[in-house]
Amino acid sequence: MDKLKIGITGQDGFVGQHLFQTLGLLNDEFERIIYKKEFFYDQNKLDEFVRNCDVIVHLASMNRHQDPQVIYNTNIQLVEKLILSLENTQSKAHVLFSSSSQEERNNLYGRSKKEGRELLADWAYKAGGKFTGLVIPNVFGPFGFPYYNSFIATFSQQLCNNEQPVIDIDGEVKLIYVGDLVKEIISEIRSKTGDNLHIVQYTDQKKVSEILALLEIYKSEYMYSGIIPKLKNAFEVNLFNTFRSYMDVKKHFPIKYTKNIDPRGAFVEIIRLNDGGQVSFSTTVSGITRGNHFHTRKIERFSVIKGKAHIQLRKIGTNEVLDFYIDGDEPAYVDMPIWYTHNIKNIGEEDLYTLFWINEFYNSNDPDTYLEVV
Repeated sequence: MDKLKIGITGQDGFVGQHLFQTLGLLNDEFERIIYKKEFFYDQNKLDEFVRNCDVIVHLASMNRHQDPQVIYNTNIQLVEKLILSLENTQSKAHVLFSSSSQEERNNLYGRSKKEGRELLADWAYKAGGKFTGLVIPNVFGPFGFPYYNSFIATFSQQLCNNEQPVIDIDGEVKLIYVGDLVKEIISEIRSKTGDNLHIVQYTDQKKVSEILALLEIYKSEYMYSGIIPKLKNAFEVNLFNTFRSYMDVKKHFPIKYTKNIDPRGAFVEIIRLNDGGQVSFSTTVSGITRGNHFHTRKIERFSVIKGKAHIQLRKIGTNEVLDFYIDGDEPAYVDMPIWYTHNIKNIGEEDLYTLFWINEFYNSNDPDTYLEVV
């Protein structure tokens, strides 16, 4: 079966990054067509991009600007340029458009989204194409842009930088985690049908103050004490992983354990859990590397207690490799952020002893473990 060729305008944006990387995990089903921002400044390049796509997910847009009229004009122009390319290439692609729950509000951003969706629906009707207009609630998740995508991104970054967030309006917010939104988009792609108005259901509704209180717990317990906080449901796991993504991994880790020595030997407290999980132990012979994989939801800690280790991390989609050298004479740990491929190598002459903790039991039917060399 031929792979569906999928292009994502706004590929480097918040949702675009997550969708692009997730499609890469499904490379037996989908082929990603690379998009670059400059395509919208060169109609020929945009035409070529559109011509190569079976599916186009139009995420490119402007969310914030001092002048709301600039937001409106920019978003409408992006849709008009895309439609021109669809017409120039006589494309029959399935176009998915990310609109917003702000459609119902009387502001220029909401109008730009609603009118953009209607323009693309009109193109599909006239050209015989397929179109899905996704009306999306507030999206949060790792690597969102502070002061732009979500107040959760802003609060998380502020707390990680020892700044105090301020609540302007303590309203209830309807939310969807970016991973859940990506699953919904992929489901729509697989359906191969159009739906001019597809309301994406929110998964959680929380007060701003309630979310800030949880983030402050994560800072106090996790950043300062290394405690994995109690995570009562999927929303809190997702919020915790979002918070962790704003920590400076390179500066924060490795963290040295307190080593208590008496005539009997040494004792090291590895981890305090306010949640469940699984702890594992391994020995690794000299020169051997374990790992070279990443997770999209699991919370994981590597603890070196004996021997010499070289731990490497690399965020998926980037080239920078973070190197940590740990000697068991000063036991320490490194946590694995989601969407970071990681490994551990024994660089000493004796066996390496490592303890591993992860927040969920291993499930062979849903391992959330993807191989990729650091």
